[in-house]
Amino acid sequence: MEESPLVLVHRPPTMKYMDEPLSRYYRILTTHTSSDPLPIFLSRHASSVRAVVSIGRFKIDADFLSHLPSLGLIVCSSVGTDHVDLPECKRRGIAVTNAGGAYSEDVADYAVGLLISFLRRIPAGDRYVRSVKWAKCGEFQLGVKLSGKRVGILGLGSIGSLIAKRLQPFGCIISYNSTRQKQSIPYLYYPDVVSLAANNDVIILCCALNDQTRHIVNRQVMESLGKNGVIINVGRGGLIDEKELVKCLVDGVIGGAGLDAFEKEPVVPVELFGLDNVVLSPHSAIATPGSFNNVVELALGNLKAFFLNQPLISPVRLD
Repeated sequence: MEESPLVLVHRPPTMKYMDEPLSRYYRILTTHTSSDPLPIFLSRHASSVRAVVSIGRFKIDADFLSHLPSLGLIVCSSVGTDHVDLPECKRRGIAVTNAGGAYSEDVADYAVGLLISFLRRIPAGDRYVRSVKWAKCGEFQLGVKLSGKRVGILGLGSIGSLIAKRLQPFGCIISYNSTRQKQSIPYLYYPDVVSLAANNDVIILCCALNDQTRHIVNRQVMESLGKNGVIINVGRGGLIDEKELVKCLVDGVIGGAGLDAFEKEPVVPVELFGLDNVVLSPHSAIATPGSFNNVVELALGNLKAFFLNQPLISPVRLD
């Protein structure tokens, strides 16, 4: 009987949800279990590996790839691939897949949840009740309604489209900025982020992080959004100039933010902890059992396609 292919799983120790499903079909080798330095471990045990499953935010750079001469596929459990050296993969002829739409529904739900949580001050209200201030001080500060808000979506892909779909029943006025205008979309298109911010009450970030989008939300964008404006980030932390965001929140340049991603996770700027005009979340928009089941099935499908020399299900463009 032919031996099943060996798949390298590159993940943090706690993120083991894919081990058992993968082991049904493949022999798996995990990087975190070895006491050897990673380069030595890869050279000794993984030189024949043809596929890597990447879970979490571990870097897969040119040095990592240099120890895997037989590698032909990297399966990412994330939508974003900014942790992978895509130019080196292209040079080597290594295919890359991502999570596609596996998380889209749950991230869209979460974006709307963050927005409502901020506008209606739900986390602040929870703290108010738990600290017994309600009993001592009386009525809680009013929140703001979502209905009728002008919402600009930065990145109208799978997630952005689902966010728009969820906000429409609230009577929100949707507009967007994306890599290009989408002809079949009824929403107003803004060609740059500054104009998107200037013409909306809220901007929601759900685009990919790359060299073009890093710090795409800078001081100018925040000033354009204005003192009542709200930023919701369910994308990557690097989409926002975090130092300027902190200043703008502290100084009242913008009204507030709901943040599920940060530049140097899990480190969060300590200045944010004392602010009541920000809702903080530990990059958990994707984290539901349903989403993880979806991404496992997608990863298995991509691996099967690769080893059978069939078209991949969710390939990433490398150019």
